[in-house]
Amino acid sequence: MEPFSLAETSSSVPQEKFHVLVGVTGSVAALKLPLLVSGLLEIPGLEVKVVTTERAKHFYNPQEIPVTLYSDEDEWQLWKGRSDPVLHIELRRWADLMLVAPLDANTLAKLANGICDNLLTCVIRAWDLHKPLLFCPAMNTAMWEHPITAQQVEQLKGFGYTEIPCVVKKLVCGDEGRGAMAEVWTIVESVRRILEGRGLPTQS
Repeated sequence: MEPFSLAETSSSVPQEKFHVLVGVTGSVAALKLPLLVSGLLEIPGLEVKVVTTERAKHFYNPQEIPVTLYSDEDEWQLWKGRSDPVLHIELRRWADLMLVAPLDANTLAKLANGICDNLLTCVIRAWDLHKPLLFCPAMNTAMWEHPITAQQVEQLKGFGYTEIPCVVKKLVCGDEGRGAMAEVWTIVESVRRILEGRGLPTQS
């Protein structure tokens, strides 16, 4: 992790790039994180940082992530005393948009109930609701079809977050049905549309 610069979060500093914070959780779809980050970086004027849960680390190689990657240990290493920055607050200030992809069943349940027990969920609990937050559910079909899942997705939408719906396909576990994370190109285009809606150039 590179040191977090407070200057990056200051409104007095002219911002030349649109800041996207990607959250990645412990679904097997986290395998697609390198592809997702690469796709986002193809949008001109975008700067990307990633916040990962500990379980998500099982599914990707951090050496394949060409941007700053933050995890729980960084939160505690950054803060040593009262005057030090709090990482989850600095990240929510830095970001113009948050994208949680994939959002696994466990973290979905946490967010719906306001639980904030790691860096990612703390960022989201502190999120500025005037800024867009997109989430991409990903889980086994049986988990997706549990009645509580629909309730929790609706709760997040009630907060003002935007769902990028999961899709039907053959899952890594061998089951076939709804629950797979949306395709990377779909996710990237969703971000691109938000930028276009704000009048920002999305073509080089």
